[in-house]
Amino acid sequence: MEDKTVRKDSVAIAAAAKKKEGFIYNMIHNGPFLLFALPGAIWMIFFFYIPVFANVVAFKEFQFSPNGFLASLAQSKWVGFQNFKFLFTSDAAWLITKNTILYNLGFITLNLIISVFFAIVMSELRHKRLVKVYQTSMLLPYFLSWVIIGYFVMAFLNPDKGLLNTMLHTDINWYAEPKYWPFILLFIGTWKGIGYNSILYFATVMGIDPTYYEAATVDGANKWQQIKNITIPQLVPLMTLMSILAVGNIFRADFGLFYTVPQNSGALYNVTSVLDTYIYNGLTSTGDIGMSSAASLYQSVVGCILLVSTNAVVRRLDGDSALF
Repeated sequence: MEDKTVRKDSVAIAAAAKKKEGFIYNMIHNGPFLLFALPGAIWMIFFFYIPVFANVVAFKEFQFSPNGFLASLAQSKWVGFQNFKFLFTSDAAWLITKNTILYNLGFITLNLIISVFFAIVMSELRHKRLVKVYQTSMLLPYFLSWVIIGYFVMAFLNPDKGLLNTMLHTDINWYAEPKYWPFILLFIGTWKGIGYNSILYFATVMGIDPTYYEAATVDGANKWQQIKNITIPQLVPLMTLMSILAVGNIFRADFGLFYTVPQNSGALYNVTSVLDTYIYNGLTSTGDIGMSSAASLYQSVVGCILLVSTNAVVRRLDGDSALF
């Protein structure tokens, strides 16, 4: 009996030692990769996971306390869903919701079509150095801040000395004419993100097995037939994935695009006011953090529901293209 006990203990100790050696081995060999991922993990923890607990502010009449945020949170009065009323009972509730959804639907459609188009065009170019020049020039706007882009737009649309008025010999006050801005915002938003999205699709196109195209050429397929029957079907999973992620953010708008580029012009509010700018303007004018937090929480919850619902539909239609 003692021998069996000793043998079991020896096996357990050996297994523990092996497990420990495996952990140490993984830490040593994967250490550089874990080190590279550490800043991103820390950033995610501090700016995404810890702030989740502060969502309780949306259900309180938040009042600042000199003793710090936690003391302010504890002393603030619980008001339930009272903070959400300002968003749903406001006269602008329908307008900002409509603008946010329609603009995002436009961005999703345009980014998908134009990005795939440019990715396929670049994959057909044989001059590799020229492809790099095109990719770099298309990607440059993605790294520019909206403040810089706002000044670029102003150089074109300035009522007095703008390039567009000078070229067209007109005196249009662009920042007071709402009818032009849906097209301007869609164009600028697509222009800024097209380089990044097209590179994603381009990388997928370059990863397609060339034997597919060789077989299609042998069968007599022309270039358009190869794109239609090989390239696009191979891009469908990535197109679906990007669309699912975009639908999850359909209740969020790019604050810089809708606030900085139109210069927050009051004459354009009917076409430039979206949920994010409405929250910001409400916060700066009233200082009510509870109401602003309620609107942000509403965006997050609806976005999560839409993402999960869209993914469920895609998983039912094509399980391989679903996000999870």
